[in-house]
Amino acid sequence: MTISYEIDDALYLNITNKCPCNCTFCIRNNGDGAYGSDPLWLEHQPTLEEIKADLAKRDLAAYRQIVFCGYGEPTCELELLKDTARYIKSVCKTPLRINTNGLSDLINKRDTAPEFAGLIDVVSISLNAPTKEEYEAVTRPSFKDADSFGAMLKFAQEVKKYVPQVMFTVVDIIGEDEIKRSQKVADSVGIHLRVREMITD
Repeated sequence: MTISYEIDDALYLNITNKCPCNCTFCIRNNGDGAYGSDPLWLEHQPTLEEIKADLAKRDLAAYRQIVFCGYGEPTCELELLKDTARYIKSVCKTPLRINTNGLSDLINKRDTAPEFAGLIDVVSISLNAPTKEEYEAVTRPSFKDADSFGAMLKFAQEVKKYVPQVMFTVVDIIGEDEIKRSQKVADSVGIHLRVREMITD
């Protein structure tokens, strides 16, 4: 099964298939992989030992960055994520990034931002939409009795106290008007917004 895969000069880590969201644009709805990777559906939840064995086949110092991003939300396996990050930090100086939906606090039922200190260098959070209503329509989170949009914004503001670089992302297909309004949301909390292209394979 595919635990790690390369995109350009970065290494991506697929540590879980769990996710509390069902985004309308999710790449998982379009195929089995990303950027020509092998299938990213895992046969089972990998252990730290399996991840280490997979990473041992790679020259970790050769990559521009190592990214926790696969066919799931990496903070659904937060302890495994942290243990993997500690291992990588012990063997190389390559920067570590998480691509996340920003719902770690709801997933783990606690304030998790401080736990990324010293382990993660960049956190990229999917903003997805400029309002709670639009966010829920696009992201379709499973937390029906919680304000997922508000939790995501709170996590973003908290985690930037502990991580050197934090950014929001939106997918370009949401349209120019929503991108402009998303920019205002990002500006209001002092976080950079990156507009990324829709991935179809």
